[in-house]
Amino acid sequence: MGGGDGMKRLTAMLLCALTLLACAACGGKEEAVPEIAPQVSRMRSICELAVMECYYHNVAKYMEEDAAGIWLWKKDKHFWIEYSGVVELGVDASLVSMELQGDTVTITLPEARVLSCTVDSSSLTEDSFIVDKSSATLTAGDETAAFAQAQARMEEHAAGDRVLLASARERAQALLEAYVRNIGAAVGREYAVRWELLEGEAPPPAEAEAPEGA
Repeated sequence: MGGGDGMKRLTAMLLCALTLLACAACGGKEEAVPEIAPQVSRMRSICELAVMECYYHNVAKYMEEDAAGIWLWKKDKHFWIEYSGVVELGVDASLVSMELQGDTVTITLPEARVLSCTVDSSSLTEDSFIVDKSSATLTAGDETAAFAQAQARMEEHAAGDRVLLASARERAQALLEAYVRNIGAAVGREYAVRWELLEGEAPPPAEAEAPEGA
C-alpha cells in the first residue's frame, strides 16, 4: 500500500508542475503583431509603376539657310525626318507624401510631367530622311541635329498636352485609392481618401534617350 501511495503523490506533483508551467507560458508577454496601414513607401512604388506611355509618329522639318556655296550659288539644307517614339508621362514619386489621421488618409500628389522621351531606333532608316531636290548635300551631323530637334519637339508637344498629363495623374490617383481601399478591407476599416493636388510645379526636363548610332 505504501508503494501505491508514493506513486500517487509523485503523479500529483508532476501534474502540479505541468500546470504551473502551462500557466507561466500563458501569462508571458504576447508577441506584438504590426498594424497594417497605408504606407507612403508603397504609394511611391505604385506611382513609379503608374506610368502612361504615349506613342508618337511624326514628320519634322529641318531647314538651314545658306548652308553651302558662295554668293549667288548658295544653297539651303532642306529636308524632313520621319520618326516614331515613346513618351512616358507620370508623377514624380519622390514628391508624393501621405498623412494618416484616424480613418482619413491625405495624399499629396504633384502634377504629372514628361518622364522620358525615346525615339525608336528601328524607325530611323535611310527612307526616314526626305531631302528636297534643291537642298545642299547632307552630312551625318545634319542627321544628328535633325534627330535632336525632332526629339525636342516630341517632348514639347507631350509636355503641352494638358489632357494627357491630367490622364496620367488620374491614373496614379486611381491606383493609390485602390491601394488604400484594399488595405482598409484587409483590416476591416473604411478609409476616407483626401487629396492635396500640387499645381504649378516646375518639373525638371525629361531625360532624352537617343537611339543607337544617332
